[in-house]
Amino acid sequence: MAMGGAAGGGGRGRGRRRARKQPLSEINVTPLVDVMLVLLIIFMVSAPLLTVGVPLELPKTEAGAVDASDEPVTVSIKEDGEIFVGEGGVSWDDLVLRVAQEGGEGARERPVFVRADGRAPYQAVARVMARLSSEGFTKLNLITDTAASAEEG
Repeated sequence: MAMGGAAGGGGRGRGRRRARKQPLSEINVTPLVDVMLVLLIIFMVSAPLLTVGVPLELPKTEAGAVDASDEPVTVSIKEDGEIFVGEGGVSWDDLVLRVAQEGGEGARERPVFVRADGRAPYQAVARVMARLSSEGFTKLNLITDTAASAEEG
């Protein structure tokens, strides 16, 4: 009888243990939401820092955005006519070589974004674009500021 009582007591104990070890029927999404919000804030803060580092005041236009499927090479022209490829300054003679180096393999087929300060002389911008075009760069894009024109109009 003692055995029967122990068996009955053990049976009840096992039953209680199973109830405790059942998986939760609800998933706690609070940690997931917390992580996603932190990532969202990090990307929102870092996105403006990913643009090319040469500070320019772009001219305002009503043109639409350019579709860039390949990674473009950026040529910047400051107000005083100084030329930059990426973030590094470049001389007029080394312009084509640096753009080809930045573009890597197939550089002549890669888009080239020309960013010029709105106060830069037209001659400097035209000379850079003509030089790149004559050297075989066919996908030249003149970058302007479109967001400000939408606010003004």
